[in-house]
Amino acid sequence: LAPWIPVVGLEIHAQISSNSKLFSGSQVQFAAPPNSLVSFFDASLPGTLPVLNRRCVEAAVMTGLALNCSINKKSLFDRKHYFYADLPAGYQITQQRVPIAVNGSLSYSLCIDNKMSQMVTKTVRIKQIQLEQDSGKSLHDDTRCQTLVDLNRAGVGLMEVVMEPDMCCGEEAAAAVRELQLILQTLGSSQAVMAEGQLRVDANISVHHPGEPYGVRTEVKNINSIRFLAKAVDYEIQRQIEELENGGTILNETRAFDSKLGCTVPMRDKEGKQDYRFMPEPNLPPLILYDAKSLPANMNHQQVINIDWIHERLPDLPSVKREKLVEQYGILPEHSFTLLNEDGLAEFFESVVKQTQMKPKKVIGWILNDLLSYLKQHSLTVKESPVSSFLLADLLNLLEKKEISSTAAKQVLAELWKGEGKTPLEIVKEQKLELLQDQKKLEQICQAVIDGHENEVIMMVLG
Repeated sequence: LAPWIPVVGLEIHAQISSNSKLFSGSQVQFAAPPNSLVSFFDASLPGTLPVLNRRCVEAAVMTGLALNCSINKKSLFDRKHYFYADLPAGYQITQQRVPIAVNGSLSYSLCIDNKMSQMVTKTVRIKQIQLEQDSGKSLHDDTRCQTLVDLNRAGVGLMEVVMEPDMCCGEEAAAAVRELQLILQTLGSSQAVMAEGQLRVDANISVHHPGEPYGVRTEVKNINSIRFLAKAVDYEIQRQIEELENGGTILNETRAFDSKLGCTVPMRDKEGKQDYRFMPEPNLPPLILYDAKSLPANMNHQQVINIDWIHERLPDLPSVKREKLVEQYGILPEHSFTLLNEDGLAEFFESVVKQTQMKPKKVIGWILNDLLSYLKQHSLTVKESPVSSFLLADLLNLLEKKEISSTAAKQVLAELWKGEGKTPLEIVKEQKLELLQDQKKLEQICQAVIDGHENEVIMMVLG
């Protein structure tokens, strides 16, 4: 039988890092008391009008440029209607017809067969990036059989990044989202903390035989961790294949990933395609952006957004940072991935390198094998490490100057993890771990051992 070809496409909602919401002056803050950050517009009181947040537009332009998109100098806002308790207006303002950015690409890398030394780079096409409002949050109180609505999140600015169906497994989807997350965090356009709902992923998944049209797809909604994304996609691919091989059919439905059970479960079917009755948003004019060529001479710069100005100020993206780490320190490309993937690890590494005489290639071993595995074992972030870059550099300097052996250095590190505030040198002295450099002293010790064990020495000589 011909093999099955899985097809995976992602839609990612990234919360824009901004002090206020997309169309109102309400503050944006995670875990604030319910309904404490709601303006009249967010609550959809009659007569309230949207005012577009400049910061959100700049963040979307910046993200579009970083993902190699074409930025539309004219984009439009639309109303998408659906009726749900946490959407007070009965519609969401989004960009359905002409979004702010289109036709981009994202390159990401993953290891083959879990071997870090064999990495392959792939590219996923970005169909579009659109600006839209977030909805509120329904909180289900099972004990009282009621649902409460918190509108703090209603109207918070989102960028929806729509990827083409260019991926084929959970590992690829996870690697692409991790790279996007790093890019967003580098740009500062989104903090992209998945645990706080700042990056939510919907995965569209189908399977088909070679040469045949794409199969019926299901959508797994609101996946909130990269690990769960990989699991959800792989589970869903397997489920669809088994269903089809047993003569069943795949329903065009929305599913959720149950992380405790490790499987996807049906939420609602999509049989009657939801009619969102899209219409142009009457209260917002088209969003007009400029570049250096089209910027009118007499225009007030505070009033417009200049794409070229944003482009010139883009920071180094993760891919460039990795190249620089490899070039500057002579480390392996796969090591540069690990350094960047762990929040704060690249800075930690560079800080150690600056403070030690040890070659960067040797330092990286201590960072990845000793520091990182300890942190992972104890579920600590780099920022929570009990051993600072200063202490590790101190220890590596003792090793480099041959004042201690590498076995002793590991013992000292084990003591440093306890976080008792001792310096490496103090631990070395306390535990008498110094290497002896003095030839005479060494000879005296050896002589004393021989003198104290005359019988054994005689036996060895005779033996």
